[in-house]
Amino acid sequence: MDWRQHLGFLLDDVAYLYARRFEEHVKGLSLTLHQCKALAVLANCEGINQRRLAQTSDIVSTNLVRILDRLEAGGWVERTQDPDDRRAHLLTTTESAKPVVQQIWRAVSKTNAEALKDLAIRDLSVLVELLARAHANLAPVILVASRRPAAEKHCINETALVRRRSDD
Repeated sequence: MDWRQHLGFLLDDVAYLYARRFEEHVKGLSLTLHQCKALAVLANCEGINQRRLAQTSDIVSTNLVRILDRLEAGGWVERTQDPDDRRAHLLTTTESAKPVVQQIWRAVSKTNAEALKDLAIRDLSVLVELLARAHANLAPVILVASRRPAAEKHCINETALVRRRSDD
């Protein structure tokens, strides 16, 4: 099969395998990749509201509510009433989240190393650049189709976690 015919399937398979391997590395935390992603992004964006976290992390809002419930039950996230909007909650990580976030980033590093072990450094930079371009090409199309406002993603760490939309 020609790569142009199965590129999307290959990207989906890589994302799936990456997520499973990542979850093996964080098994002791009993967290999914999406839960880890939400916590890691929040640690870089302290004080944002749930809507903004959904946009920034590209996690579906309905899934994010369950994810935040789990993180709050674990003692890693706190929700407080937004003084400017009584319908919104501001999110912060707790002190006990700090070592968990460090474990998440170690798991990201391990998973990246495993996934990319046979690639030369120059190949890595090309891969990242090409994927970033593909993302930049597709993100505006999805935003227009869904009529979702674009999120400012300046508070996400450059080492982004894999995006895979699924129920956690």
